[in-house]
Amino acid sequence: MKEMTSRQRVLTALNHQVPDRVPIDLGGFQTGIHRKAYESLLGHLGLTEDIVILDPVQQLAKPSEAILRRFRVDTRYLCAKGPAGFDGRIWQNRRNGRLWHDLTDEFGVVWSMPDDQPLYMDISHHPLADATIEEVRRYPFPRGNDPTRFSGLRAQAEKLQADGFAVCTGIGGVVYEYGWYLRGLEHWFMDMIENPAFCEAMLDRMLEFWTDYYTGFMAEVGGCVDVVMIGDDLAGQDGPLFRPDFYRRIVKPRQKALVRHIKKLTSAKIWYHTCGGCVEYIPDLIDNGIDILNPVQISARGMDPAELKRRFGDRLVFWGGGIDSQHILPFGTPQQVRDQVEGNIAAFKPSGGFVFNNVHNIQAGVPAENIVALFDTAIEFGFYE
Repeated sequence: MKEMTSRQRVLTALNHQVPDRVPIDLGGFQTGIHRKAYESLLGHLGLTEDIVILDPVQQLAKPSEAILRRFRVDTRYLCAKGPAGFDGRIWQNRRNGRLWHDLTDEFGVVWSMPDDQPLYMDISHHPLADATIEEVRRYPFPRGNDPTRFSGLRAQAEKLQADGFAVCTGIGGVVYEYGWYLRGLEHWFMDMIENPAFCEAMLDRMLEFWTDYYTGFMAEVGGCVDVVMIGDDLAGQDGPLFRPDFYRRIVKPRQKALVRHIKKLTSAKIWYHTCGGCVEYIPDLIDNGIDILNPVQISARGMDPAELKRRFGDRLVFWGGGIDSQHILPFGTPQQVRDQVEGNIAAFKPSGGFVFNNVHNIQAGVPAENIVALFDTAIEFGFYE
């Protein structure tokens, strides 16, 4: 088969057709690499470069073009920024004898990382922890369609497409999960049982923000984007994180409304991220209009690659699922990595509908040899005959 450009390869796979080889992804907010793993990888490959932080909360590095080309990555990411006037700096503060790195996001949520254990940031302040419904409705949410977020994106998108890459957005559309960021996880889970009206008020505010956001974003680059990435974690290792009836009554209608809104603005495919054993929700996500599922956590309950492909492969693209990221990638040998990658590609790749990536981000401590084995094996066994 004639070799395709990266964009042709991705679009062919997303349309459930057979490309020349399985597309490869690296470098997103849920398909990325921790800065410590990236630093180790650079040393292993004999490369020297300044590490750019893509996401301070997850401590993700932005892979350089040299790394992306080394692993024949087909995707490139297009990210909006905070609006003019937003102070996204990280401040250093001392608390209880420790030095902390603190970041306050646009919604007033404070994320903190201890200097003596700099792996990622956790939430240290939930601004609506004690709020009433009326206070939620009055809370000063940021303006989603502020045009300063999107300045310069069209030129970036057009260049990426001209260079032959598939253009993906950064993660957004977090309709459900941001509720507990603002409220606190324990309060939020109690609200779902005792005060669902509070959850609905919060979700309505989040839906309003993201509707405005994508209206502004797509006005700038809607014709230049191939994949729009949204998501909320709905499941854990053993299945749903909360009652499925709550999801279907309260969360799903808002998610569906957002997907429909985005699809009115762009022909791009809609990519949805949820970790865990989410098989129970896959029919709901398809009904919502989702085209792509990520990260395909194959080590979770009900997430066998062959069974997922058999049941849903004609309606859903699987983006991820390349390796057991909890056990094999961090603790296995390079040969074990190769063996599992070969098996997972064999399960997911028939008839297209598959983009290769690790299950979620490559974490600190993953051996560089295993990272190389992960992507090199994807190339070796990803070609279609």
